[in-house]
Order: sequence, then structure tokens, then C-alpha cells
Amino acid sequence: MEGIEKSFPGVRAVRHGRLELRAGEVLALLGENGAGKSTLIKVLAGALRPDAGTIRIDGQAVHITSPHDAQRLGISVVYQEFNLIPALSARENIFLGRERTRAGFIGRGEEQRQARALFARLNVRIDPETPCRDLTIAQQQCVEIAKALAQRARILVLDEPSAVLTSQEVEQLFAIIRELQTQGLGIIYISHRLDEVFALAQRATIMRDGQYIDTQPVPNLTRARIIELMVGRALEQEFPKHKASPGPVRLAVTNLCRGRKVRNVSFQVRAGEIVALTGLVGSGRTETVRLLFGADRADSGRIELDGRPLRIPSPRAAVRAGIGLLPEDRKTQGLVLTQSVCENFGLPNLPALTRMGFVARKRERAAYTGYVETLRIRSYGPEQRARELSGGNQQKVVLAKWLERRCDVLIFDEPTRGIDVGAKYEIYLLMNRLAAEGKAILMVSSELPEVLGMADRILVMHEGRMTGEITDVAGANQQDILNLAVSGAGRQSP
Repeated sequence: MEGIEKSFPGVRAVRHGRLELRAGEVLALLGENGAGKSTLIKVLAGALRPDAGTIRIDGQAVHITSPHDAQRLGISVVYQEFNLIPALSARENIFLGRERTRAGFIGRGEEQRQARALFARLNVRIDPETPCRDLTIAQQQCVEIAKALAQRARILVLDEPSAVLTSQEVEQLFAIIRELQTQGLGIIYISHRLDEVFALAQRATIMRDGQYIDTQPVPNLTRARIIELMVGRALEQEFPKHKASPGPVRLAVTNLCRGRKVRNVSFQVRAGEIVALTGLVGSGRTETVRLLFGADRADSGRIELDGRPLRIPSPRAAVRAGIGLLPEDRKTQGLVLTQSVCENFGLPNLPALTRMGFVARKRERAAYTGYVETLRIRSYGPEQRARELSGGNQQKVVLAKWLERRCDVLIFDEPTRGIDVGAKYEIYLLMNRLAAEGKAILMVSSELPEVLGMADRILVMHEGRMTGEITDVAGANQQDILNLAVSGAGRQSP
């Protein structure tokens, strides 16, 4: 792809876009949210028509005017949000629209044979007749990849493929990708996780502000150099942690229980500190957070805020008490995507933004606008729909509504998932600022470098129980955390 240009009303999304992919390689496509990666890929996939530029496959210029053209040329994209019909089987999804028929009847046996052959090619075991709604996320991803191979894909684009996978599933994904490399496929890998780039890719193409910046062999790059190319400046620290001066205990949790998911969990969070809650998938982290926010009811236990016992039967009660939650899935739990960013901001603040039963729109807009500059929210304006914002800016809108609500305790559940390094840095600075203002911050994260880089104390869970606390964070490493997360046995600082 050379000289790709694409503009939308008021926005020049891609300028001088460029990309070169070789057979049998993994090319990492990197850049901040809004850098132009998605637009460039949509041009390649035929979802968008470029204003200018050329696309060549095997040296021959091609015209891609529709997704059908892209598929015919062997180009397939597996998006982060899968394009599967849950009620249909894996086989039916793979051959949807291209069913094998004889005398008007679908040749189910032939499709089953081919589906099994495709899964064998990926070295995975999936029953072709299993409905996709009954498959794990990793298995659904394999169905998407099998669907691409069934369309004789030679160029495979994977958009944030590891965002919702466990570490074991990520390793399985890597094995699949390496196997496809040996079969001659060219793979474009889009990810914000730089560790994956070094583990998987041979070359990396970096974009910034809609422009092509550079392509380099991955062995020639360092993490710091990639970040500098992506954001246009060197970051002094990837994790800009400020030393905390903790105050009195704000949030105290004692013997919190809910079935086998949360068992006798106790901990404290002081004013001015960032406490990380971590553990493997299924350890009970998110279930604990849901109890604190009233999304689920506890069987027993005690929650105190500033020394006062709290009864939290619902999220409404949590908000009234001064607890705010930035949920793990901001798209479905933190925002109403079809509404404007200003309306989302106003939802938990309606008591202060209404007059005689009607929302005071001017007051709502003025309050929201006050956070646009301080949080550096990038949008076209207050009326832009939340679904149109990048992941980092969506997260900032969620944060803005809780800041306006004057929450004393803020729970960040996977605060930087799916967010680029530049936006991550800004989120970290905001967390530091909030802690300095005396907020108590509980950060749930599965990103161990983030946990070690930002936390004042680390709490580790395993099978619903609190298995350890690390207070000497500067002297700890990832293995210390994993020892506690896997078996509850390991180094625990006093």
C-alpha cells in the first residue's frame, strides 16, 4: 500500500499511508488510538475506498472497492469484535454465504470434513457442530481464523487478537500464528501490547496522527524507541509513579463473601494510595469489585468508608456513598455507546444537573467542557456519540463523570485494556493526581508490569481468597506475584 489518503468531514484520517507485507511474516502495525491504523486496514479490506493511493498484490495493482473484492484477492480481517452468529454452529459460521449445496440441499457432511481439516490446520480441537455461543472467546477466534482460511486467505489481519484472552490462550494464539507463517500467509498484527510485538513480529510499521512514520526490523527496536515513534516524543518513564503519602483508611473490607467466588476477603485502601488487586483469570478480582459497587449482593462481610459501615445493595447506593467504578468492559458497562459523550457524563450526575425534572443542558455541557481540557479528552464536541471515541478517550469520559460526582473511592478495573501507550501514560498521570488529592484508588489489573509500575501495595487473589500482600513493591518482581496468584504460596512482604 503506497500513498494512501482518506479523509472524512473535518478529519484527515490517513495521509501518505504506507504498508508493505511479505509472505510468511508477521508485520506489527502500531500506533496510538486515532493514528490511522483502523482506517488503513479498512481500505485494505474494502470497507472504505481511499481518496488516493495504490494497492499492489504480488506486484500487480489491484482495485478493492468492496469486502467481496478483498476476499477474492485473499485478504481477510479478524476484528476484535467477532463477526459470528452465536446461534449457528462453528461449521455454519465458517461457510455462511458460501454453503456447499447439492440439488438445493446443504452438503453438511462435506462442510464438516472441511471444517475439521481447517481446525486441524490450526492444531485446535473444536466440534464443528457446537453453537458459537457455547465456545470460549479463544475458540470463537479460531472459528474466525478458520473462516478466513476457508476463503483461501493469503493476507490475514488480526486486530487486537489478544485483548480478551488469558495468558494460556495467548500462547495458543501465538502457536497458531507461527503455524500459519510456515504455510506462507502474510499476517498483519495490530496490538497495544508491545511485549507481543517482540515475541511474535519480524518487522513493525508505526503510524502517528494518520501518517506513516517508519518500518523497522523488530530486533533493531527497543520498547522505548517504539513508544517514542508512536507518541512523537520520548517518555521519561513508562510508569510515572509518584511516591505516595498515604493518609487515613478510606475503604475497609472485612471478611467479604459470595459463594465460592469471593471467600473471606479483607483489605484496606488509604487516602492517597494506589492499591493493585491482581490474580489470574477466575481468581475473584472482578467479583470482589462487583460486591463493592453493589452490582452483586454479598452473602456476608463488612464494608466501611471513612470508618462508617456501608450497606451497598445496588450501584445507586455505591454512587451515593462516594464510590465510583471504571468497569472492565467500558463499552457495555461504563457507557451508553449510542448516546453523546455529554449525556454519558451527565448520567450519574443528574441530581445536580436537573431543574424542575428537566436536564439543564447548558449546565451539563458547561460541567463536561470543564473536563475536556484537564483530562485531554479528544472528541469532535460534546454531542459526539461515545461509540465513535477511541478506547482511551472513552475511558476518560467514564472517569470524568465520577470526578464530577466527587467520588472518594475510585475503582479502576483493567484501566488500560485496549489503550495505546500514550493514552496509558495520561491515565497513569491522572491516577497519580487523584491519589495526591486524597482519593483512595483500587486498581484491578492483570498487566503485571502495570501493577509493579503503579501500585503502592499489591494484593493477590487465588480461587476467591486473598493469598498475599506485597508492600515492598520496589523490591518485588513478576514471579513474586505469580507465585501468590498460582498457589497462594510465595514471597509475602510484611
